[in-house]
Amino acid sequence: MKSMDCLRNGLPAALAAGLWAVCAPAGAQSTAVLSADHTTPGDVVTYGMGYSQQRFSPLKQINARTVSRLVPVWAMGTNNSLGDEAQPLVSGGMMYYTTGKSTYAVDALTGRMAWKHELEYGPDIGRAALSGQVNRGPALYEGKLFRTTLDAQVLALDAKTGKELWKSKSADYKQGYSMSVAPLVANGVLITGIGCGEHGGRGYIEAWDPETGKQLWRKYTIPAPGEPGSETWPEGDAWTRGGGPAWLTGSYDPALDLVFWGVGNASPWNAQDRRGDNLYTASVLAMRPKTGEVVWYYQFTPNDTFDFDGNNELVQADILVAGKPRKVVMQANRNGFLYVLDRVSGELLAANAFTRQTWAEGIDMKTGRPVETAAVKKMRETGDWVTVAPAAFGGKNWNPMSFSPATGLLYANVLDNEWDYRPAKQPYEAGAPYIAMEAKWRFDQKAGGALKALDPVTGKAKWQHPWTIASFSGTLATAGDLVFTGNMTGEFAAFHAGTGQKLWSFQTSSGIVSQPITWEHGGRQYVTVASGIGTVYLFFAGDERLATVPPGGTLWTFALMP
Repeated sequence: MKSMDCLRNGLPAALAAGLWAVCAPAGAQSTAVLSADHTTPGDVVTYGMGYSQQRFSPLKQINARTVSRLVPVWAMGTNNSLGDEAQPLVSGGMMYYTTGKSTYAVDALTGRMAWKHELEYGPDIGRAALSGQVNRGPALYEGKLFRTTLDAQVLALDAKTGKELWKSKSADYKQGYSMSVAPLVANGVLITGIGCGEHGGRGYIEAWDPETGKQLWRKYTIPAPGEPGSETWPEGDAWTRGGGPAWLTGSYDPALDLVFWGVGNASPWNAQDRRGDNLYTASVLAMRPKTGEVVWYYQFTPNDTFDFDGNNELVQADILVAGKPRKVVMQANRNGFLYVLDRVSGELLAANAFTRQTWAEGIDMKTGRPVETAAVKKMRETGDWVTVAPAAFGGKNWNPMSFSPATGLLYANVLDNEWDYRPAKQPYEAGAPYIAMEAKWRFDQKAGGALKALDPVTGKAKWQHPWTIASFSGTLATAGDLVFTGNMTGEFAAFHAGTGQKLWSFQTSSGIVSQPITWEHGGRQYVTVASGIGTVYLFFAGDERLATVPPGGTLWTFALMP
């Protein structure tokens, strides 16, 4: 780490941590520091370990030859039994971590807590946070730590002390709005998105002044009558409760000054009540961070009726497509297709199935639209039952994949699931769940999915490691030829990035549904992950095999045995 040159190996952990904080550069977490995050392995100051969200580290002290010596060096309980999904940040000797109600600053070398900030919610908060009372991580910028809250507020804390600096209300949570998103600081602007897809809200992405908490702009994902895209909604007031949540963090290209943000499902799931493409649901928006201007968009699933969303992470890379170098943004969509788009223009470059899917015959490369099967078309016309894969859990859920420039592969925990589905009628009630469908979930007890190494252009797997229970853990790729990930029973494991061979594993205290990171200090590489079972699969799948997995969050940090 460049700013750690004044440190020397062999110092006691407590002394080294103190020196680390002293040696941290002035103006840490500036725009320049955030932009360089992917090249500075001594810290992790952005969601995705870099604006491109590749979740790739150049560190290789822990590698395919040495990983067998990996051991835990500290663990800290998070006092949370509702699911630990966040990605930690590391800066100036401190690690920052969030749960649904708590924010922690922890000594990164020892695991000792420096400060804790606690939120208080009303007893009805679970109604708004229908998919789980979780948080996916903080953001850092100019000495401030930012997070979102389950009652739809954005909060700024002093990174050194945990003192609350400002809190801004985004929406009324009693109307079904909630926030779990990790904020994104892009070009000096703090950007967040709202959750509301299962409550009949009207989704949006918005920006805040990081210094004051003043709202700078708000871009609704459902256009009002007369606005571009409004013609894709039926006449009447369906647009006022049309969904379009934006609950996962976008990625940012500083050179293009474009933020790529995914938009979720239309509301309700019964698409017969909202005929049309329903822009800008199930889409990606390329936006200017200073103004919210939409430069281009691409819709993955027009008139989404299966909750396929478009929220999944948008990973940037420079790769060869048809023999030509292209600047791309990639998404493994819940609909089962892996999309590669030109991030300058939004042109569709590739779209191929990466898991079992039966709802579409493919993607028309000329129009960019899915070609639905006859069975799905019949369901739309008649309202009859249809069996399709994937189910609403998706071909891949929210848990982020990684991309390795060394191998050119994406590493993703892919799901294999299907359901029987039919649309239903449901009256709208403000703040109440608004889904309007019936479903029968189908789970194969022997095939929950797999960790796959995917070719981004073809969607085909170079290798895969099967899971009998679906994995909702993120992945981490490193220059040490490793891929780290976890599973729902609590195993944290390292795989060879080229072959898929499992090289190491450790049984943590609970199921892993979070996002691993790696970082270094004083010449030593560390890997951190949170365990703490949760996610929609646990709540809705009824998988009896998870009954013996203990709840409760723990933040784990590993390093090589000396």
